[in-house]
Amino acid sequence: MNFNLSFSFILPTRIEYGMGTHKRIPELVKGLGASKILIITDPGVSQLDWFTRVVGLLSSQKVTVEVFKGVEPNPKDRNVEEAATVAQRMGADCLLAIGGGSPIDCAKVAAILAVYGGKPRDYEDRSRIGPHPLPIIAIPTTAGTGSEVTFGAVITDTGAKFKFTVKSPSIAPKIALVDPELTLSMPPALTAATGMDALTHAIEAYTSKAAEPISDACALYAAELIATHLPQAVRDGKDLEARSAVLLGSLLAGIAFSHSDVGAVHCIAEALGGMYDIPHGICNAVCLPYVMEYCLEANRSRYARLARAMTPSPKEGIEAQRFTAEEAARIVRDLAQQVGLPEFRSFNVPVADFPLIAEKSSANGSNKDNIPVLTKEDYLRILEQLQMG
Repeated sequence: MNFNLSFSFILPTRIEYGMGTHKRIPELVKGLGASKILIITDPGVSQLDWFTRVVGLLSSQKVTVEVFKGVEPNPKDRNVEEAATVAQRMGADCLLAIGGGSPIDCAKVAAILAVYGGKPRDYEDRSRIGPHPLPIIAIPTTAGTGSEVTFGAVITDTGAKFKFTVKSPSIAPKIALVDPELTLSMPPALTAATGMDALTHAIEAYTSKAAEPISDACALYAAELIATHLPQAVRDGKDLEARSAVLLGSLLAGIAFSHSDVGAVHCIAEALGGMYDIPHGICNAVCLPYVMEYCLEANRSRYARLARAMTPSPKEGIEAQRFTAEEAARIVRDLAQQVGLPEFRSFNVPVADFPLIAEKSSANGSNKDNIPVLTKEDYLRILEQLQMG
């Protein structure tokens, strides 16, 4: 550790974590002084019983509530524009983002457009983001993205088939309401994919060139929580201890990568998501062990430290095992198999497109913080390995 390292750390979001915390939504809305709430979510979440109860709780407090449930996976520029239009029409003074990373990311950029107008890609240039977008309360229902505590949003440009990032502390949610009860409805496959997505955030944050001490601490504990509890959360979705551990791990991983960076896994996943609309979390999950194996030689000590974090503590009196970088990759590969992730081949990505995917991956802004920085040829080799399985 370089103790002379200079870094800055900002977390603009108040975190409220705990069982049943979602019942405090009316109180938290009132605390922001809001009276016209636009809920931004997706079709699946909007059909859940507890979602209907939340809308009822708000309405009973004489709060005007409208619901925008048009958010798609890999949130699209059109979703952002439609949500912002609804917010402007109703005069919304707060956005309530409920769901996975897609509704939360959509809300972050809609919060800008509703106040300052324009198009989503106008705000790739963070200097154009005004100081006071609409305030956001974020309520994650998946344990994966950590978007409730990050100040970035990834949106798909549907015309260019390209994912772009809007990033500024001013779009961080004012409040993250993190309730393990709301993850109980996730089916096993979604639990596995989002959990491995969160593990990707932790691992890439820790092994990034941009890592700093606070992000390291969050990343290591996140990796421990997720790796040791995700299999049980997949096996028994009603196990609240396992659900809570994975959700807390996702939260910590979100803090970690937003103050460090992601790396080559995300570079590939964002290219795949932009071109083929494959869900971001499943792309990350499937690519993670392959990228780790490709990169570990350049970052051995950090991968070895991750292996120690992801291994349950040895019983008293038993000598601790020797942790290696290879062990970290093996743990993640075994975990991916254990929770039943699909193979890359199931995405049906045309091999003829690999050069373009590799080109987009190498051009991704996070590639510069990967250790090592990868070339187009490196990405081509990884894609070939993914295809072989």
